[in-house]
Amino acid sequence: MLQLEGVGKTYPNNVHALAGVSFTVAPGEIVAIVGGSGCGKSTMLRAISGLDTASRGRVMLDGVAVTAPHERIGIVFQEPRLLPWLTVAGNIGFGLEHLPKAERDTRVAKALERVGLAEKAGVWPRELSGGQAQRVAIARALVPRPEVLLLDEPFSALDAFTRADLQEHLLDLWADSRPTLILVTHDVEEAVVLADRIFVMQPRPGRLFEEIVTGLPRPRDRQSSRFDNAKKQVLAALDRSMARPLRDDENKAPEGAALWW
Repeated sequence: MLQLEGVGKTYPNNVHALAGVSFTVAPGEIVAIVGGSGCGKSTMLRAISGLDTASRGRVMLDGVAVTAPHERIGIVFQEPRLLPWLTVAGNIGFGLEHLPKAERDTRVAKALERVGLAEKAGVWPRELSGGQAQRVAIARALVPRPEVLLLDEPFSALDAFTRADLQEHLLDLWADSRPTLILVTHDVEEAVVLADRIFVMQPRPGRLFEEIVTGLPRPRDRQSSRFDNAKKQVLAALDRSMARPLRDDENKAPEGAALWW
C-alpha cells in the first residue's frame, strides 16, 4: 500500500510547491492527478518516486519510508528516454538482467506482443515513431513488475488517436500484474478512461482539492452518458479549484471536451 502523509515541498528559492498532501492508494488501484499548471503534480510524483525529497511529511510503501529511487517503484516520463545503443527488445529487457535468459526473453516477447510491436524487436529506437517509442517505454517500465508505476503525462506529446491507442495498451499491460498506477495528466478524458479515482489539485501551494470516484466498469465506453457525466464532474471540480465563479452553463462540458489547463 502506498501512503502519503502530510507531504510538502519548498524549494531553495522559497517556492512553496506542495503543502500537506495526504492520501492512500490500494494495491492495483489506478489514480489520476489533474490540476492547473503550478499545482505541484510533477513535484508530488517525484517525491513518490524518491527522485526528490519531501521537505515535510513522508511517503510510505508498505510501511517503509521512500527516501531514494526504489526498485519497487517505476516511472514513465513524457519523453520515452530509450537507450539508443540498444534495440527495442534490449530496451524492454534492460531491467531484467538478473533473470535467467529464457525468462527474460519470454517476458520481453510477451510485452512486445501486448503493445503491438512484436515485429520491431530488433530495430533501433531511432526507427520508431513517437507513439511506438512510448509503447516501448511503458513496456520497459512494466516488465520488471514494479508494485507502483508512476506516469508523468506520458501521452501528452502524441496526437489524439495515438494517445487513445496507448491508453488501451497501458491497461492491457497493467492487467498482467496489476501494479498501483499513479498518472499525472492534463487530459480529463484520459483520467476518466484510466482511473478508479481522480484527485483534483489546487495551486499555490499545490494541495488536494477534491477526490472523484469514477465508478465505471472496464472497458469504458467513451460515448456513454456515465462517462460524459464523469468528465463534467472533473471539469467542474477543476473550475472550483481555481476559485473561478462557475456559471450555470459551465457545469456542462462541450461535447468531446478532453483537455483542461
